[in-house]
Parts: sequence; C-alpha cells; structure tokens
Amino acid sequence: MALHIGDILPENLGTDQNGNLVKASDFAGKKMALYFYPKDNTPGCTAQACSLRDGYAELRGAGYEIVGVSVDSEASHKKFIDKYSLPFPLIADSDKKLAEKFGVWREKSMMGKKFMGTVRTTFLVDESGIISHIIEGRSVDTKNHAAQILGIS
Repeated sequence: MALHIGDILPENLGTDQNGNLVKASDFAGKKMALYFYPKDNTPGCTAQACSLRDGYAELRGAGYEIVGVSVDSEASHKKFIDKYSLPFPLIADSDKKLAEKFGVWREKSMMGKKFMGTVRTTFLVDESGIISHIIEGRSVDTKNHAAQILGIS
C-alpha cells in the first residue's frame, strides 16, 4: 500500500529518537514535511537534514513542522541529531512498517545489485492532515531541500 496526494496521514507515525509516540494529531492545524530518508550519517541524508536544519526558521515561519523517518534505531537517531544539531524529531522505523505503509520501502539497485531500501521521499501535509504534495527519489534536492519545500508551499 502506498499513500498518495489527497490521502489522510495515518494517526500513529511511530516513535522518535527518545521513544515518544509521534501522532498525526500532534500536528493538527499545522503543515508538515514528513521526509523519509535511507540512512543516518550518509552524505545525501546528512545534506538533506542539514538543509532542513539551516532552513528550519523559515520553514516554521511558513507553518511547517519537520519530521524525519528512517529505518535506523532510536540510538542512531540520537547520535545523528546531536552530531548535526537537528531541531526536529526523527522517527525510528526499525520494523519498516511506516515506510511500507507510505510505499517508500521498495526494490532499489546500485552497481547492478538489487536490494530493498527506502526511496528518499518527502510528503507535504496540509493543516487538515491531508497529503498535498510528494517529492520523490531524484526529484529531492538534498542540498537545498528547505528551499525546495518553501518553493512549493
């Protein structure tokens, strides 16, 4: 199952780096950029997280809350947040249930080798909890992701 533009965000999103349950209702009345990324501390994922960190004040000014998701553990997320001073939560989707629900856990290939992994995807969600825009795969500008989101809204 994959979520599409016009779908409602599921209520239970998972647990963050501190083990706190993150729910869609926590963001009622606010826009959200829910971004799925492959792995903490890799070049593209770090560039994307740092772009969102550097543009955080502007994104918040535009009404956005930022939430990241990867299949890394809570401990890995804590280290990633601390290392790069990330001001937003990261959901630890270790069982891949959220990635599967959103349709971003798919077959990928690198150097001719096929494997399952997270396709980098950002879901923009409106104040009513409805997915309004999806940026996927190579369309995600990791180095300028905050500006990319602000350009859409």
